[in-house]
Amino acid sequence: MKTYEIAVIPGDGIGGEVVPAALDVLNAAADVHGGLKWKFASFPWNCDYYMEHGKMMPDDGLTILQGFDAVFLGAVGDPSRVPDHVSLWGLLIKIRRSFEQSINIRPAKFFKGLASPLLNPKDFDLLVVRENSEGEYSEIGGRIHQGEDQIAMQSSVFTRKGTERAMRYAFELAKTRKGHVTSATKSNGIVHTMPFWDEVFRDVAADYPDIRNSSYHIDALSAFFVTRPQIFDVVVSSNLFGDILSDIGAAVMGSIGVAPAANINTNGKYPSMFEPVHGSAPDIQGRGIANPIGQIWTAKMMLDHFGEYEIAGKLLDAMELVTAQGIKTPDIGGSSSTTEVAAAICRELKRM
Repeated sequence: MKTYEIAVIPGDGIGGEVVPAALDVLNAAADVHGGLKWKFASFPWNCDYYMEHGKMMPDDGLTILQGFDAVFLGAVGDPSRVPDHVSLWGLLIKIRRSFEQSINIRPAKFFKGLASPLLNPKDFDLLVVRENSEGEYSEIGGRIHQGEDQIAMQSSVFTRKGTERAMRYAFELAKTRKGHVTSATKSNGIVHTMPFWDEVFRDVAADYPDIRNSSYHIDALSAFFVTRPQIFDVVVSSNLFGDILSDIGAAVMGSIGVAPAANINTNGKYPSMFEPVHGSAPDIQGRGIANPIGQIWTAKMMLDHFGEYEIAGKLLDAMELVTAQGIKTPDIGGSSSTTEVAAAICRELKRM
């Protein structure tokens, strides 16, 4: 019996609704698997905690989390009370950076039972591998002067180590999929960092002669995510470009409410973190209609990370069976509640 110890942070807004639903599904998956067991520990670190303590997590929060096999996060943010840059950098990004979660993975696929806005989605199935530690989201910069003379500057940082790490991760993933890696660039307009990105991509691609590779400028690539997403397999990108592309991927699936993400530590020093993309959605908090699919798909990615591929595949199949039956929350055209969707997925898992 393999036991995984998971730090659970429901966070803000609908995180407190979709995370318990996903934990129910994970427990059902463990029942089906037979050789898998979960040990969950929940932590109330969110904007409520900030309002009481002046910080998003305790001073020893990272030390506490470091002892777990993974972090399962719901949502972060309550902008009516805490500015987003405070909540995000005090919890989500603090964990990402401190735990060296240098890779962010976000899948997008044609999902059975989900109405894609594309006229003919052609069963697309792609994966965005986003460099998660540097790039355009560097903290280097600042502001000077006031009035019409005010200046704001922010520097992008691209290291060979960070860039190559993301690219090699993408090529290794492509070995297990359709064998194609696409690079997102903009070297015709960003004259220092993007030509560097292209050079590293060519060097890494040379080490994988059996994997097809291609490169597109980010503006054209964004358009192709809409007009021909079926041609892509694994797409590797910088921090900013990956953020944009993965949201387009969620949009062409039909809803950001179903989109998952994984923040991967590649060196084994710290736990990885798994989270949905949808955010805290305070406007629907407490109504019981939050879509749990994104959080549950995030749980599937956590199972993949642990090498539990068989039950992870069954979980994704169960999710699609449920949406195909029309058991969906209102945001994707259904009338079911959060708990009803999760319960239906549990039932399908147990039938397999």
